[in-house]
Amino acid sequence: MRTNSEKLFHQAQQVIPGGVNSPVRAFKSVGMNPLYITRGKGSKIYDADGNEYIDFVGSWGPLILGHADDRILKVINETAANGISFGACTESEIKLASLINEVYPSMEMIRMVSSGTEATMSAIRLARGFTGKDKIIKFEGCYHGHADSFLIKAGSGVLTLGIPGTPGITKNTAQDTLLAIYNDIESVDQIIQANKGQIAAIIIEPVMGNAGVILPQNDFLKKLRDITTANNILLIFDEVITGFRVALGGAQEVYKVKPDLTCLGKIIGGGLPVAAFGGRRDIMEYLAPVGPVYQAGTLSGNPIAMAVGFETISILKEKDIYIQLGKKAEILEQGLKQAMQKAGKHFTINRIGSMSTLFFTSEKVENFESAMKADIAKYSDFFKKMLAQGIYLAPSQFEAAFISTAHSDGDLNRTIDAVSRSLE
Repeated sequence: MRTNSEKLFHQAQQVIPGGVNSPVRAFKSVGMNPLYITRGKGSKIYDADGNEYIDFVGSWGPLILGHADDRILKVINETAANGISFGACTESEIKLASLINEVYPSMEMIRMVSSGTEATMSAIRLARGFTGKDKIIKFEGCYHGHADSFLIKAGSGVLTLGIPGTPGITKNTAQDTLLAIYNDIESVDQIIQANKGQIAAIIIEPVMGNAGVILPQNDFLKKLRDITTANNILLIFDEVITGFRVALGGAQEVYKVKPDLTCLGKIIGGGLPVAAFGGRRDIMEYLAPVGPVYQAGTLSGNPIAMAVGFETISILKEKDIYIQLGKKAEILEQGLKQAMQKAGKHFTINRIGSMSTLFFTSEKVENFESAMKADIAKYSDFFKKMLAQGIYLAPSQFEAAFISTAHSDGDLNRTIDAVSRSLE
């Protein structure tokens, strides 16, 4: 029963547009109303009716240590006791930036912000200011937040709700965003040749996570690095999801490609609203107050978020956490495959490290077009049956599932059993 969640959703609709503060939470694509969560601990969350769920959303990725980790709570309490926010410089900003720089050598200088959208929006503005060029290239299905430049054939909630673009974006803004096909370097080259000397930057999720998990193929990222270098175009990696998730050094460590600018989020705040962008020193020093490109934020680098981010990354550095996460993810992946094959279902599973997506399609999913062939109705049915058994997955076919250090072998086995029952 979810009586209390239903009541809360009815109340929310009276004071919040659509009853939600982020559209994918509305559960529209799975044909039901949203849950209201009251607490979380470890691998579990609990709704307003007291139902327990094994959580594979993890606040959409940042909770790599699980919910309410004791070490993180301790840091929050100790830091908050000295003040919540100052709108002024603190040593903790330097400590976190230095730690990120140690793990991401491409980020020679770093600017803290409060959301992934701020990070990507600011990186694009900086790229345009630094190069003196206006146009950017993005890829169909990649989601880089809700700034105007990015909401054209985007992923995440835009894709989940079937919105091709969005009203409110001017034609002039839209015409400066050029669309390429992920994993198709020829599509990139054609756009560059047709817009010689006009493109400031190419921004990409090096591993797509917002149309479901889609991996780069055939040295696509290395080819992208080569073509941007040859044409004096900045390469921006949006690692808001993949950063500290697919590896300690993110996708750029896995694929050994060095971007000019990188956007980070999710895990660097340990669950708090934190993000950052950074890159080559000569580019970053084009930012105010040393350069002419303006960017600001009152809550950027707030002390609690900085302290939690530093603690989270320090924990990730100390232990063989990524080996553990990989083993857990492998167990779940193999269990899903066996259950799907036994049930005679058509499926594709894409996984890198501890993030994965189960697509209800027999075709390989290598770009936006192939992802769109997945059976949304089957996923909706699957989601509901899993939820009824206490397994909380993303309420959209086009999102990732995330494993945390808090997920136990028992959690994984219970999930695999639930998959088998759901497919019967």
